[in-house]
Amino acid sequence: MRPLFRLHPTLASAALAAVLAILNGRYDYHRDELYFRMLEPAWGYVDQPPLTPLLGKASVGLLGDSLWALRFPSILCMVGLLWIAALLTREFGGGRAAQALSVWGLAFAGVALAFGHQLSTNSVDLVVWTAALLFTVKALLRDRPEWWLAVGAAAGIGLYNKHLIVLLLLSVGLALLAVGPRKALGSKWLWAGAALALVIGAPNLVYQAVNDWPQLEMAAAINETDGTENRILLLPFQLLLIGLFLVPIWIAGLVALLRRTEWRPIRALAVAYPILLAVTLASGGQFYYSMGLVIALYAAGCVPVAAWAATRSRRGLLVAGVALNSAVSALVALPLLPVDAVGGTPIPAMNSSVPDGVGWQTYTDQVAAVVDSLPPEANAAVLTANYGEAGALERYGEDLPPIVSGHNQLHEYGPPPAATDTVVTVGLDLARVSRFFDSCVEAAELDSGLDVDNEEQGQLIGVCTGPVSDWASLWPEFQHYS
Repeated sequence: MRPLFRLHPTLASAALAAVLAILNGRYDYHRDELYFRMLEPAWGYVDQPPLTPLLGKASVGLLGDSLWALRFPSILCMVGLLWIAALLTREFGGGRAAQALSVWGLAFAGVALAFGHQLSTNSVDLVVWTAALLFTVKALLRDRPEWWLAVGAAAGIGLYNKHLIVLLLLSVGLALLAVGPRKALGSKWLWAGAALALVIGAPNLVYQAVNDWPQLEMAAAINETDGTENRILLLPFQLLLIGLFLVPIWIAGLVALLRRTEWRPIRALAVAYPILLAVTLASGGQFYYSMGLVIALYAAGCVPVAAWAATRSRRGLLVAGVALNSAVSALVALPLLPVDAVGGTPIPAMNSSVPDGVGWQTYTDQVAAVVDSLPPEANAAVLTANYGEAGALERYGEDLPPIVSGHNQLHEYGPPPAATDTVVTVGLDLARVSRFFDSCVEAAELDSGLDVDNEEQGQLIGVCTGPVSDWASLWPEFQHYS
């Protein structure tokens, strides 16, 4: 086995961490981050396992309640991703040049910048998936089946972040059945790894079971609302996951896995990729579900591409491609432009995280102004359409009445206090909710002033009075998943 050339992973991870650390406090919280701040520690939630929110809370507890602190775990995840990619390339037989290409190409690829800039379940998932794939390569390519225990451990941890790790294992298992080595499927070590994954992930799985598997209902809701769009985006966005200029590298990895005799024990990785795409397409899942496998293909592709770039002209072409990919990715994925200028660019349309991370302070101020206009005798609460709005009001609001929402896990935290007779609604359709009150009127309209279109821009703030029934009876009507 080739040695691990630590200089390039060290420099690349230091450069990535520095860039993310400098920029991670710009713009504002993403709506999911605001949601994570509100979630109470638990074994699970109706829409996700607990790992990412707990990491955010731990970081805030250690470093202070700031946007930068909340995002610090994502920096660590992306640093870990680079080292795993280097180790994968080494497992494939890559030397110094291949390992350098692996880490420097990924360091400023769109995925590392986007998932490192914000705390998201994707940030954690990507590390878990690539670690599981690294251990799979060790088990198959080195014929060391004891590494299936490490795969099981990684999968067990992954179950605390998302249950999507099951899709990866299913895809690899079907690929092994299709192209081999089939003997791996009968290995006692593989099944011991599967058992270990279940043991480690058991508390989260028990939570889901005793709560009637709410994530299945959540998945069905997402498929109903976003499934068609996700299917349309799936295949085109495969070319943009790492970056358009690096597509030839991971395609070279996929082809080499199928053709190279010495890689025959791991060609299942190449076959697992289209299987995972097919499963994602059928289920209406997100286009980035395949990201872990694409990174493994990229790590493999660095080996033949580094060998190809043996001449000065080819190396120059390769360096230029990596540089262009890094520049384009940074412009789209990072908050480089002033927040008041980004709305006039195509970046919000290219990166959905940008619209979801602007305007929260302004929206909060506008809701607070409506609350301040209520009569002193009103027993008020604020009812939001989604967890982003609720999280922003909880983070930035001062002296606001109780904040509630029927969105996802927040519905489980209960309705407004029983004595509430006035509700300030945020983002809700007044025509739909008016049947639950004696009166509903429009009070204001949300406007960030940034010319960035997001879920909140242009939505109404309403005032509803006189609930027609007690809140315990009304509250189920406000529950929704998305």
